[in-house]
Amino acid sequence: MRKQAMVIGLGQFGMAVARSLSRMGVDVLAVDKRKEAVEYASTFAAEAAAFNATDEDALARAVPAQRDMCICAIGDESREGAIVVTALLRKLGAPRVIARANDELLERILRLVGAHEVVNPERAFGERFATRLLYDGILEEVPLGEDLVISELMPPPAMIGRSLIELALPRTFGITVVAIRHVVDGKGSVVQPDPQAPLRKDDILVVVSAPGATRNIAGRT
Repeated sequence: MRKQAMVIGLGQFGMAVARSLSRMGVDVLAVDKRKEAVEYASTFAAEAAAFNATDEDALARAVPAQRDMCICAIGDESREGAIVVTALLRKLGAPRVIARANDELLERILRLVGAHEVVNPERAFGERFATRLLYDGILEEVPLGEDLVISELMPPPAMIGRSLIELALPRTFGITVVAIRHVVDGKGSVVQPDPQAPLRKDDILVVVSAPGATRNIAGRT
């Protein structure tokens, strides 16, 4: 059975979430009070509806309790609206409520009114971008909770020509290579790592580690 999601607030962040979930096979109900945003979302979402989600009766008709996840992406567009919608989603039985906040105060309030998870996309992007600026070998970092990070890492020159067995990255740096991405003639492919194969210059390592562990081997600018 396909997962069901509701995305409320179709600004830049909400629209991107709705589009990405739709591409990944999720049945998305995209909600906004602006008809033009809803009309655009209807081109890719399973459903799109124009109503004010702070209206409890209107939101109840969308049956949030039957959705696998409900994302309140209102954020700075209306702080009061984000708080009210998050609280209503919990009251109406939504099993998983993810809310967007752009500052710590709003984040605390959204958690107090019942959000299971609060995301701050601007802060997260800023942290990842700063890491890319400072460590030129780290191409991307995505947190997996608070204790793990998945990263794309360009192996430094000292690692080229050596195998993963030789390098012993889990023991030496606390890093586990879960995949290797190759780019050949502009086309990318992801393969399982061969622990005995020597690393090549154009290999990109996909690794899982504790936060900050990859910085011990990435080149600093």
